[in-house]
Amino acid sequence: MTKSQKSGHTKHFNFHFINKYPHTSMTNIAIFVSGNGTNCENIINYFKNNKDINVCLVISNKAEAYALKRAAKHGIPCKVLSKQEISDNTILIPLLEDFDINFIVLAGFMLMVPGFVTEKYEHKIVNIHPSLLPKYGGKGMYGHHVHEAVKAAGETETGITIHYVSNICDGGEIIAQFKTPLSPCDTPDDIEEKVHVLEQQHFPEVIEKVITSMQH
Repeated sequence: MTKSQKSGHTKHFNFHFINKYPHTSMTNIAIFVSGNGTNCENIINYFKNNKDINVCLVISNKAEAYALKRAAKHGIPCKVLSKQEISDNTILIPLLEDFDINFIVLAGFMLMVPGFVTEKYEHKIVNIHPSLLPKYGGKGMYGHHVHEAVKAAGETETGITIHYVSNICDGGEIIAQFKTPLSPCDTPDDIEEKVHVLEQQHFPEVIEKVITSMQH
């Protein structure tokens, strides 16, 4: 294992869930994506043989998102919706209901989730952010912009934050954080690689813990 593959530690978990819905044995996940889809595919693989959790829909606001090809390869239905369609509750909500979606995962989704969705799926939407929030979050802080900002600030550590989604950009309640050390010689690309290792290792298992706490 290389230095850049060493994962950090859990800062904290906070599985706060308000169950407003009747118990169901199967949790159906929709993954919202905008880009390459490595986290999306990792989640699909993780739950492939799970009897209680099923990834059954991938939604993207970009038709060219490679995540759609990754999902289709696994036989997952994919839908492309424009920003306007995602903002339309007469389009998005019926689509989610058609697939009996009761949990949403944002995996590199570049739009704000509409308020009518966060209200309907309260504490049932999670996002992953490539920094230790509240640092380097908010508008414009996504992808490589985050890693460049971390490098410019001379941070000695960074990590990932998995959090519930609210109507405030990157402002939802934090579920878990994982850290990785940085060295002065790390480039933004090196930082991105270290963060990616954490994402691949921890995001699916945290999703599973959140859903398991919800089911019980």
